[in-house]
Amino acid sequence: MAVRQHWRDISLPDLTMMGKGHPYDPQPMAMGLLPDAFWNAWDSYIEWSLDIGLPGLAVLSFTEAFIQPVPPEALTLPMFGDAQGNASMIFLIWAVVTLTSVAGAMFGWWLGKVLGRGFADRFVNPKHIARLDNLIIRYGSAGIFIAAISPIPYKVLAWIAGMGEMDYRQFIVAGLWGRGLRFGIQAVVIGIWGDELLSSLQNPLIWVILSVVAVLIFIPTKNWWDGLLDEEE
Repeated sequence: MAVRQHWRDISLPDLTMMGKGHPYDPQPMAMGLLPDAFWNAWDSYIEWSLDIGLPGLAVLSFTEAFIQPVPPEALTLPMFGDAQGNASMIFLIWAVVTLTSVAGAMFGWWLGKVLGRGFADRFVNPKHIARLDNLIIRYGSAGIFIAAISPIPYKVLAWIAGMGEMDYRQFIVAGLWGRGLRFGIQAVVIGIWGDELLSSLQNPLIWVILSVVAVLIFIPTKNWWDGLLDEEE
């Protein structure tokens, strides 16, 4: 798939140029587990997979949902941009990323069930586990939907859902709804109005509005996220 250069540019930043302390330092993003060589390899993979198209997207989306930290948006954003005006291709991209992401989470659920909590305790911050435990306890399948559509680590929640043997069918249905909506919004906004969106971002007023909206969303969201550490329930 040939990708327009201006849409290729909105893919992930060049990870090979990032050192420790950079706001997007890959080490914190990977919970300190992944060496620089991993990120160098993935940076090359993203460029390569943009050229091969849907198979590369399928592999990235599947693995992101249970183990690796590079989000599908590294490919979906430029691919949806390239597919503007082609409804069948937009739908195909959406279907591939949604189904492979949920399939990866299903595998993560199985890993959680097989490996148990001791495995997660070795590699995941205990606070993250406590928050995600409470997310499932308080909201059930709705918690899976929240993780699937938001920046909450879907892969870790999949492990924890498997460890707690959450109903498999509910887990899959909630994931399909959440991931389908998340990537569906991208398909509509980028795939249909992509060039108009890029043009509007040249207006400084748009950035002011987006910043205000982001702050208004961030404050209550952070309070809610911190509240998931409460033991009272």
